[in-house]
Amino acid sequence: MTDTIQDIAGDERAAILLMSLGEETAADVLKHMGAKAVQKVGAAMASLTNVPRDRMELVIDNFVEVLESQTSLGVGSDDYVRNVLVSALGEDKAGSLIDRILIGRNSKGLEALKWMETRAVAELIRHEHPQIIAIVLSYLDSDQSAEILNLLPENLRVDVMLRIASLDGIQPAALKELDEIMERQFSGAGNLKASNVGGVKVAANIINMMDGATEQALIELLREQDEVLSQRIEDLMFVFDNLADVDDRSMQRLLREVENDRLVLALKGANKTVKEKILANMSKRAAEMLTEDLEAAGPAKVSDVDAAQKEILTLARKLADEGEISLGTAAEEML
Repeated sequence: MTDTIQDIAGDERAAILLMSLGEETAADVLKHMGAKAVQKVGAAMASLTNVPRDRMELVIDNFVEVLESQTSLGVGSDDYVRNVLVSALGEDKAGSLIDRILIGRNSKGLEALKWMETRAVAELIRHEHPQIIAIVLSYLDSDQSAEILNLLPENLRVDVMLRIASLDGIQPAALKELDEIMERQFSGAGNLKASNVGGVKVAANIINMMDGATEQALIELLREQDEVLSQRIEDLMFVFDNLADVDDRSMQRLLREVENDRLVLALKGANKTVKEKILANMSKRAAEMLTEDLEAAGPAKVSDVDAAQKEILTLARKLADEGEISLGTAAEEML
């Protein structure tokens, strides 16, 4: 059952909000609070572990609603929230959050699905025809589609993924009709961005965003259903082992953005070639320290290693999108 804001204690709400703003901003806020309040919020912050994204977004959305009700502040709340979040998180990190808060609340139709909680979208579309689900997931961002796909029954995942890979665009009129269907489901009507949805690249992007175990199981099932199409999807996927093929300049650029603890965790599940590639693109001292960290690190959960690798791959794709690095032929085709 999805949490409501009433299910989250006030201390925890404050703790989540402060931790989402970063250390410096949180410290500035705490300076203006009384000792008892700081103690209570500090204790709540210390007890927080692995806060789900939807819980964090619920708290931030509530903060925005409260802020908007404070008309005596004498400021445009949209501009205020935008400036605060950019100042606290930086342009890149704040971007998607700003979109969700300031744009998402007014979105309708298919576009509104991008701003809904993942489980809610899955419940909304799970009983639709697989072709409808395929079009919807093709329209959404790959990471959101991957999360939704994880919530669907396994046999439906395969059917939907094959349909996504086989899509060769959709007529604007048909997309508009689907948008109107979604509108009637939860009241709204969105602006359609494009009719070019689906295809092998979209399927590869979505699978890339899934956790390792689910990804592998889905690929095996796809092979059983359509070996040729499955191979085309796999050819366009960019996985952690493919980092061994990235050129040295791109690898060095990527490593500048990766936190050491995440790199250590990711490398615990990497093959020898990838490890050697990464170490070769670090200074001698940095490579020695990384090697020592790897040797000293204890056992790690496969899911944690997989998550760290996905973070690095997501960062690599972002840098590739921005033209900062090259990921090689297969990945460039996918992007």
